[in-house]
Amino acid sequence: MDVAKLIALLIGGGENLEDVYGVGQAKGQRLPLIQIPTTAGTGSEVTPISIITVGETEKKGVVAPQLLPDIALLDAELTLGLPAPVTAATGIDAMVHAIESYTSASANNNPVSRALAREALRLLGANIETAVKEGSNVQARSGMLLGAMLAGQAFANSPVAAVHALAYPIGGIFHVPHGLSNALVLPHVMRFNASVCADAYATLAPDVFPDLASVQKEQRVDEFINRLEALSADLGLEQTLREVGIGESDLSVMAVDAMKQSRLLVNNPREVSEADALAIYKAAF
Repeated sequence: MDVAKLIALLIGGGENLEDVYGVGQAKGQRLPLIQIPTTAGTGSEVTPISIITVGETEKKGVVAPQLLPDIALLDAELTLGLPAPVTAATGIDAMVHAIESYTSASANNNPVSRALAREALRLLGANIETAVKEGSNVQARSGMLLGAMLAGQAFANSPVAAVHALAYPIGGIFHVPHGLSNALVLPHVMRFNASVCADAYATLAPDVFPDLASVQKEQRVDEFINRLEALSADLGLEQTLREVGIGESDLSVMAVDAMKQSRLLVNNPREVSEADALAIYKAAF
């Protein structure tokens, strides 16, 4: 879907790809664009964002209002054949979109984006295990597809942050799927952010795990993060960077690379230094 967005833009506007990387750099118009997701994950069908891998290792993004599609068509039957590991990884990706959107430090964080993020998490939390373990369940697939779209609308307004910034080197350098890259660093970034996000995390926790509503706020944040980590494991996803072929000597290179994602890091509720990124990678290793 992201490639289709860029093709529509470059053909329609006659610009060069190198000239439109970044935020608001595209000037031309695009061709008409309809997007139909076949995974419940990226939410790209409702965002003005396109992310592509450049060369062998680097990911770059184009953010421009022209990339927002004319129409998004959601058909859960198109996701029925999605393998369980892909269903799990893309589902966690959608949850990350909602969590990071809700806690984003962006000036565009607003009541509408927060409401979208919370409803997305309710749908995703209620359906992800069934969708992974009962892949032919159309109701669960529908809930995931709608949840992913709402999460896309949320972060299209209130952008994502350090989870995505630290995930990009994992995907770009080691070609780990994006959703799994996010899942590998999510709990560790959340623990890093918890000192400034406790209220937000306490609010979101019962949206994903309704039983956490009865847990005291102080314990609820830790339990939320631990439960998300356990959910990822229960869904069969790898839990450590070493499991996806990353060596300890690679971590410092990844930390340097993550710092290039200033477009994302500026949205993190807590400032992330290169040393912080390295510490997060070590925790995930």
